[in-house]
Amino acid sequence: MTKVVIVESPTKAKSIKKYLGRGYDVIASTGHLRDLPKSTFGVDVENNFEPKYINIKGKDKTIKEIKAHAAKADLVLLATDPDREGEAISWHLAKLLGLDPTAKNRVTFNEITKKAVVEGINNVREIDIDLVNAYQARRVLDRIVGYKLSPLLWKKIRRGLSAGRVQSVVTRLVVDRENEIRAFVPEEYWNVELKTAAAAAPEREFTAKLIGYEDGTKFTPSNAEETQKVVAATQNATPVLASLQKKVRQQNPAPPFITSTLQQEASRKLFFSAKKTMKIAQNLYEGMNVPELGLTGLITYMRTDSQRLSDDIVAQARDYIANNYGKDFLPAAPRVYKTKASAQDAHEAIRPTHVELTPESLRDTLDADHFKLYKLIWDRFIACQMTSALYDTVAADIHCGGWLFRATGRTLKFPGYSVLYVEGTDSESENDSALPPMNDGEALLNKGISTAQKFTQPPPRYNEASLIRAMEEKNIGRPSTYAPTVSTILDREYVEHEGRALKPTALGEIVNSLMVERFTDIINVGFTAQMEENLDEVEKGHADWRAVVGDMYKGFSAELEAAEKDLDGVKLAVPETVSDQTCDICGRNLVVKSGRFGKFLACPGYPECKFTKPMSKETPGRCPQCNGKMLELRSKKNNKFFACENRKDCGYMTWDVPLAENCPQCGGSLFRRYTREEKCIRCAKEGCGYSREYKPRGRSKPTDVGTPNEEEA
Repeated sequence: MTKVVIVESPTKAKSIKKYLGRGYDVIASTGHLRDLPKSTFGVDVENNFEPKYINIKGKDKTIKEIKAHAAKADLVLLATDPDREGEAISWHLAKLLGLDPTAKNRVTFNEITKKAVVEGINNVREIDIDLVNAYQARRVLDRIVGYKLSPLLWKKIRRGLSAGRVQSVVTRLVVDRENEIRAFVPEEYWNVELKTAAAAAPEREFTAKLIGYEDGTKFTPSNAEETQKVVAATQNATPVLASLQKKVRQQNPAPPFITSTLQQEASRKLFFSAKKTMKIAQNLYEGMNVPELGLTGLITYMRTDSQRLSDDIVAQARDYIANNYGKDFLPAAPRVYKTKASAQDAHEAIRPTHVELTPESLRDTLDADHFKLYKLIWDRFIACQMTSALYDTVAADIHCGGWLFRATGRTLKFPGYSVLYVEGTDSESENDSALPPMNDGEALLNKGISTAQKFTQPPPRYNEASLIRAMEEKNIGRPSTYAPTVSTILDREYVEHEGRALKPTALGEIVNSLMVERFTDIINVGFTAQMEENLDEVEKGHADWRAVVGDMYKGFSAELEAAEKDLDGVKLAVPETVSDQTCDICGRNLVVKSGRFGKFLACPGYPECKFTKPMSKETPGRCPQCNGKMLELRSKKNNKFFACENRKDCGYMTWDVPLAENCPQCGGSLFRRYTREEKCIRCAKEGCGYSREYKPRGRSKPTDVGTPNEEEA
């Protein structure tokens, strides 16, 4: 019997084929093959929101090949990813291939290992139509909002804009935070610190912070006068240790990763974007080439909100801990982590598939980025099954001149899980210094009072990690949508990076103001969270997907009709950003414009003056021909290239990356070339010839060698 197994990814297909062997033909669909049309609305509202699916343009060859394989097979198994999207892809495949949707032809793998693959093949089930309907509801909802709202934005702001059910709410989070920052009024306060020491150890100075009055009433000086009163009372007084509290504090390990926490931790520790994190995690899940094992899935499915772990993998982790760290690092019983009530809990937490494949064993196998993320996942999983860290903590309350000061310290008593992994944090870490031995009632040395004027700070801007955490906390979206949503609002230029922080653009604020004013439900965080719960009810089979869509459409269509009527003849202008560069023709300051190929600079005197120039970013390198500055530019096809600032006179351009390092032979700037054929650090100055091998720490996209021509640039 010939069996065809259809998955999404060619890499995943190779990994699974290795485990199934002869008799199985494993092929890839490379994602969705059917979807709503791009050029038309594609939803028949009058016919109970019937979606009109078509074959995706450019997929005809793949569809033909899959049909040919299926026609020769005795059995077709649909093995797409184990989530709503994967279930929908299998459902579409069944429609294309004429398979009975009620027949048992659906298999899933939470991990790409031999055991999981064999178990999946032996546990064939029907397509879960409730999962499919939850996907259809989301797809139709998003199509209604996007295709009905976007034309309004085109007419009232500018062409090419888009709105989305989730992206609009997430943009609002960023705009609201920016407005909080703008409206924030700083309040003055003063820190007062007492530098002191025990008489028996005068060299071991430590600092105690002002808490308030000796009776325990809290007080923080709000101006210089109040601060001076504290200083006057304490600068010549003798500090006395009023109480000393010693405790042993237990700190438990962080739970295993779910999608949101993986994205947050990869952002904090590895500085990965959410999009990059998920791309690398997908590679690790589908399979990487491991010596002696071949293509091997290294982690479980990476889109999950569950902290559940299988008994088998926990047992492996406990064996590893006992053998490599000792019994003191092994809890008496396995740790069990509770998944929050709102989670779908469809899959295990993100964890390694093979405990014995340690990060060190794969250091020379994986490239830098894949190694870093795998190590993060592996370390966190093993640590989550280790004993707690123990700290000796000390809190010393000190009376001085009628005021109460407090000093704290802690020392590590037993490291527990922290020998392997400590969770990153967005806030300051605790004071790990130890206090000297002291006794209650002991007179201490007064080594001076220090003061510092401070002002309260506004809430910080979101970064990708904290925005994803906010989405999770507010129930906006699901694990599979976090990274794509953040990427979308960045790509649409509603939000931009400033360092690692996210801030709204002028365009984003204009779009958001229109949405907030006219579409109170669509842009409402609570409404969006409720919609996610409604979709979950559809997935459970407790709600009809068409009814969920219909309920939303009633209010939305009324708001849309009112907005179009009220805004008739109104045009909203997006404030232009004025640059410090001037027009070569008329001398006016150029403004930043956006076009189909990204941002560029243009003269504000248009149409009288039509001067434009590309946006540029200065690099550390110098031109090998005229020693001018090298600028980073974008071609008409949005490819990055580098050119001399004196383009008209010099004309030097290259795909190679200018570096800050100078050539050891001639002193000119070095350039990094990274292509499939050549990876080197080279000097581009004519007649020098210096070159050395470049060993990349991580994967980069190979570029074309040579010089971009004027037409392309």
